[in-house]
Amino acid sequence: MPQKFDYIIIGSGLAGLQLAYTFGQDPFFKKSKIAIIDPSKKETNDKTWCYWEKGAGKWDEIITSSWNQGKFISTEANINLNLDPYSYKMLRSLDFYNFVKAVLKDKSNFHFILDQIEEIDEKNSIALGKKENYTATHFFDSRINSGYLEDSGSTKIFQHFKGWHIKTSSPVFDKSTFTMMDFRIKFPDSTSFTYVLPLNDCEALLEYTFFTPFLTEESIYDTYLKSYIKDILNVEEYEIIGTEKGVIPMTDYDFHEASSPKVTKIGTAGSWVKGSTGYSFKHTEKKIAQLIENIKTGKDPKKGLMNARSRWYDAIFLDVLNRNNEHGEQLFTKFYSKNTPQEIFKYLDEETNLTEELKIMFSLYDSQFVRSFFRKLF
Repeated sequence: MPQKFDYIIIGSGLAGLQLAYTFGQDPFFKKSKIAIIDPSKKETNDKTWCYWEKGAGKWDEIITSSWNQGKFISTEANINLNLDPYSYKMLRSLDFYNFVKAVLKDKSNFHFILDQIEEIDEKNSIALGKKENYTATHFFDSRINSGYLEDSGSTKIFQHFKGWHIKTSSPVFDKSTFTMMDFRIKFPDSTSFTYVLPLNDCEALLEYTFFTPFLTEESIYDTYLKSYIKDILNVEEYEIIGTEKGVIPMTDYDFHEASSPKVTKIGTAGSWVKGSTGYSFKHTEKKIAQLIENIKTGKDPKKGLMNARSRWYDAIFLDVLNRNNEHGEQLFTKFYSKNTPQEIFKYLDEETNLTEELKIMFSLYDSQFVRSFFRKLF
């Protein structure tokens, strides 16, 4: 007989564990039997998340570092970013995984199961796993519909990167200031830049990042990271003490349309990644808060999770990058030079009104942007 649960969360990544943690913190669900099913134990640091927020946050005890000052650097601009009242926070995935699992391990209504779900039989409310089958009233599914790659109606940009955690023999970094984007070392005809998170004056995580319609060989990242360290940081001797890499879809594809009355898609699979930036951590937190409130008030869990206007703005921006990828540096320079960090963060958090949004949109004005505006309008 299949194991029976009230809720099943498929996937124990960012979205799955944030959802499980929020269930566990709310007395409303203390009698609900909840399963988190994933083929991995999540015992390695497979990624780093960064996010901004005002003041203290609920993950502060496990963040690696935070900054109140930042920089944006292009061939045309060198901008200091005073983030106050926001701070920019860095969190290692392994610290997040361990924290959430430790909080939930003593709660008898939570069950971590190592299995791979291959299919959901909605008619019979059964998740079919490689090892066993499981029934539930509702499923929260983080598995991505890979068919989006063949969808001709959506724009597809990839945020792909490789990061080196380096240690230098002498002080190099200003640990009070991170670099959001540095375009001085750029792959030809592309939107590509270096992202720098200083941990102390001798250590930093450097990521060489692309926002492009194409992927590239791993050796390309290494070449450009070496060039940045040598030509921009003026460092000859350093030790690589950690690496990470990843690919994040930046797209206006409607992943969330795969949700149904019994299955709510979450995370990337639920269109929770901000299409124009690839940021997901705080968006996930906000979506989950809405989802939980929906359940408690008897609504469809996915009700109100999508902001149609923001998705349209993202679609315009992605269309520009897709058709004129070399144009990205110019667009981001306008974005950061004509708007304050506070305006940018509020806009990216989808907390702006129409007037504030139009100010942002007009700051990006040029012929390519106008063409994309009308393409996505009609």
